[in-house]
Amino acid sequence: KKYVGTKRFGLDGGESMIPALEAVIKHGGSSGVREIIYGMAHRGRLNVLANVMAKPYRVIFHEFSGGSANPEDVGGSGDVKYHLGTSTDRSFDEISVHMSLVPNPSHLEAVNPVVLGKARAQQAIRDDLSKKEQVLPVLIHGDAAFAGQGVVWESLSLSGVPGYDTGGCIHFIINNQIGFTTSPHFARSSPYPSDVAKGVMAPILHVNGDDPEAVTFACKLAVEYRQTFHRDVVIDMWCYRRFGHNEGDEPKFTQPLMYDGIRAHPKVSVSYEKRLIGEGVIESGTRERMAGEFVALLEEEFKAGKNYKANEADWFGGRWSGLNKPADPETARRNVETAIEPKVFDSLGRVLTEVPDDLGIHKTLERVIAAKREMFANGDGFDWATAEALAFGSLVMEGYGVRLSGQDSGRGTFSQRHAVWVDQKSERKYVPLNTLPHGKFEVHDSTLSEYGVLGFEYGFAMADPKSLVLWEGQFGDFANGAQIMIDQFIASGESKWLRANGLVMLLPHGYEGQGPEHSSARLERFLQLCADDNMCVCNITTPANYFHVLRRQMLRSFRKPLIIMSPKSLLRHPLAKSAKGDFTGETHFMRILSDSATIADDKVRRVVLCSGKVAYDLMEARDAERIDDVSIIRIEQLYPFPGDPLAVRLKRMTNLKDVVWCQEEPKNNGSWFFVQNQIEDALTAAGHTGKRPLYAGRAAAASPATGLASRHKAQQEALVADALGL
Repeated sequence: KKYVGTKRFGLDGGESMIPALEAVIKHGGSSGVREIIYGMAHRGRLNVLANVMAKPYRVIFHEFSGGSANPEDVGGSGDVKYHLGTSTDRSFDEISVHMSLVPNPSHLEAVNPVVLGKARAQQAIRDDLSKKEQVLPVLIHGDAAFAGQGVVWESLSLSGVPGYDTGGCIHFIINNQIGFTTSPHFARSSPYPSDVAKGVMAPILHVNGDDPEAVTFACKLAVEYRQTFHRDVVIDMWCYRRFGHNEGDEPKFTQPLMYDGIRAHPKVSVSYEKRLIGEGVIESGTRERMAGEFVALLEEEFKAGKNYKANEADWFGGRWSGLNKPADPETARRNVETAIEPKVFDSLGRVLTEVPDDLGIHKTLERVIAAKREMFANGDGFDWATAEALAFGSLVMEGYGVRLSGQDSGRGTFSQRHAVWVDQKSERKYVPLNTLPHGKFEVHDSTLSEYGVLGFEYGFAMADPKSLVLWEGQFGDFANGAQIMIDQFIASGESKWLRANGLVMLLPHGYEGQGPEHSSARLERFLQLCADDNMCVCNITTPANYFHVLRRQMLRSFRKPLIIMSPKSLLRHPLAKSAKGDFTGETHFMRILSDSATIADDKVRRVVLCSGKVAYDLMEARDAERIDDVSIIRIEQLYPFPGDPLAVRLKRMTNLKDVVWCQEEPKNNGSWFFVQNQIEDALTAAGHTGKRPLYAGRAAAASPATGLASRHKAQQEALVADALGL
């Protein structure tokens, strides 16, 4: 009546879902559920927000009129109203159930793994991981999306997997027998949209959406099954969509016969009223009377919506209490004390190098541990894996959780981590960091999924800011299988939905001649997404700096996603080592790392700026040529870009002639297009007005790297020589 033609993606034709979800709350509460986490696409979302989540009608009307549900001073870009989430508490029979609806983009099933990850985190927080009774994930799907979207299977496949199991999820399919304009026989090849769930042996309940009592019974049965057997269960509610895909859409362009039938078909409320009158439960006219009372309420709420003013944003409540938005600008240093005490360092050294007497480990691992023991004895030569273990262990000892997840993360893709020691006769597993007090360390080898598992970890980090949550790509190149999660959640979730997140992505990156799919984590894509202080992107070159950035992620008073181009060859590079003193005392994360050689500022003729592994190639080549007027400076944090400290350094170089940006990636990849203006601004601020950086790197290319070893070697030597002016 008020917003004719405005998109609301109504539930008309599938209204039976609302009382059915009420039954989930009530029946779940009586069987031990204390928290329900919902995920759904746009169909029926406003109905759920209003009628299940109790979001005030006036707020929804305010949003329909172009307003925001958040205070004006909060900032952010906002999102359309049928993507927004909320949380509330509902009570039935004096049992209170907390409910949250997770925000979701238009990528219909993208929220599925996010909900599962959040549910797993809440189970851990509630100490419910053994029984999994208190936290219930509920996912609401469309028929075409459930059958067609690959992330549905990636999420289903996590059910029952150690480290990812949530004790069963209730899946509710709003089967309105059409996907936008696509009929079922074009949308899938199986009889039912729910058939994919047979892959995890989930029971599937097919129910008539015109029978609200049957749908409600199906939900009660689903709750009872889940609470008893802790497995997924699916409800396939056959219904229809009374209008087009949205309320301004004309469905008869493509399904004229179907919509002739729908228009002649009575509404669910009409047919249900007729049934109740026949059973003597209500009197004729009850529906009209109730509808009139409800419309009168909506009129009052509509008036109130015109003057609605949000007074509080809810993004730093509950477990997020004590955290906040950064108070200083994104260009600020923002460092905290991340060094650890020498006694903590030594204590962790013992944990990481002492093998239990009854554990028969692999002989190669024995040599690895012996080398580690030597590092701690000498206080020098600490490699990447040891620095990482020190960061994880020290955080656990300070009471934080650490959760590392990814393909082969226990051992590490490159046999570098060895977070799990396996007995060679019994296959019993021993995790040294699990023996530490106060916090909790967990490492999980995930299913062979990027989209689903990254979404799961994003959901976990969304729920628990007191755990360092890391997702590791087997190779950084494979992260593009999860691009939707990166674009829609990680890069923009805070701006759209006021949902901060501290997830860390470890993406092995570097050009060692391993070909197009094992060289590039697509650094350029992350940098293109950087704006509005939305995340942090690093390409780090020393173990100690990696240690400090991981600890900084937890010890700062705010959370931002952290994207790390993690190393491959640097894991064992003889120059990529750190000393004990780099982890203790006054040390901290360095956004910029100086040259390994000491060159007087007034002697520097050329500065080569770079990031990542190529720095060592440059330093080795320069030193071999005995060049003494070229300084190599590493930009360890690419975003937020450290322009101010770079300008301070460049200002001291009074005889500077050239500034070069050197990268291994092709010119249309990597950092070049992101950093060139930033470097020019730093040069101007340093008094080198009119200077622009020169480019040294691979030529623009369609493929990120060559697959030919000889060509790779020639390209690498050429870009290093170009950067150094040889």
